[in-house]
Amino acid sequence: MSTGVHTPTEPAPQTPENTGAVKRSARPRRRIDWGRVYTIAVLAWLFLPILFMAAFSFNDPAGRHNVTWQGFTFRWYQDALAYPDLNQAMFNSVSIALLTMVISGALGTLLGLALGRFTFRGKQLTNLVMFSAISAPEVVIGAALLSTFLMMNITTGYWTTVVSHVMFCVSFVAITVRARVITLDPRLEEAARDLGAGPFTTFRLVTLPMLFPAVMSGGLLAFALSIDDYIITSFVSGDVTTFPLWIWGTTRVGIPPQVNVMGTLLFLVGVVLAVVNVISSRRRR
Repeated sequence: MSTGVHTPTEPAPQTPENTGAVKRSARPRRRIDWGRVYTIAVLAWLFLPILFMAAFSFNDPAGRHNVTWQGFTFRWYQDALAYPDLNQAMFNSVSIALLTMVISGALGTLLGLALGRFTFRGKQLTNLVMFSAISAPEVVIGAALLSTFLMMNITTGYWTTVVSHVMFCVSFVAITVRARVITLDPRLEEAARDLGAGPFTTFRLVTLPMLFPAVMSGGLLAFALSIDDYIITSFVSGDVTTFPLWIWGTTRVGIPPQVNVMGTLLFLVGVVLAVVNVISSRRRR
């Protein structure tokens, strides 16, 4: 006889078998982040030649051709300056790149500041010329610069190379700085002027510190573009030999291991400068 009182059913006892099944069903399935995989694959592809260059700087080749791994040695770092012509070529490349970084950094900063803040006659034409210098093939730029120097009766050499590198690097600096200028808060400069600072003082103490990360980024980009340029340099260098030109000239007889040593050291210096720029940018924020 039923009493009309409902008695709840007791839950099933927890056993190791059904407890594990609940945990397995509740655990979310991990999905593959294909974006991260693609990014890692691209970075690996880009850095693979650099890793080979660094590895073969420690190779001990049997002959002059450093293309087959023979053994590990440190002697090429001890004899890194064994080739005077290579040392001179590296000095030319580094000095030209430093001059290009400084000159194009100054000109590109002023140009980027003007394009990002002011409206003036010829602004669109300036943008067109600037992007044309970036998008034009290097063969065209090199031939045009060589024709210009010849028509002006200027002997090609060290300084024509510097002028040519500044010409095609200043646009990269200007674009980098202009992108930063657009995001600046103009009220900070207005507050400085309200407190009595003049135009130059405002630029030196307020505007330039905010632009400094972009200026450094543009300058380092100009340095990198200048030091590894081959096509334009081959048109306008004359009797001056740079690091890329020297490497190309020795490919027929064999590239010595010192080239890999200098390339590895140069890459490490670039990495250090990039890290310093990132750290300084974060501190300024």
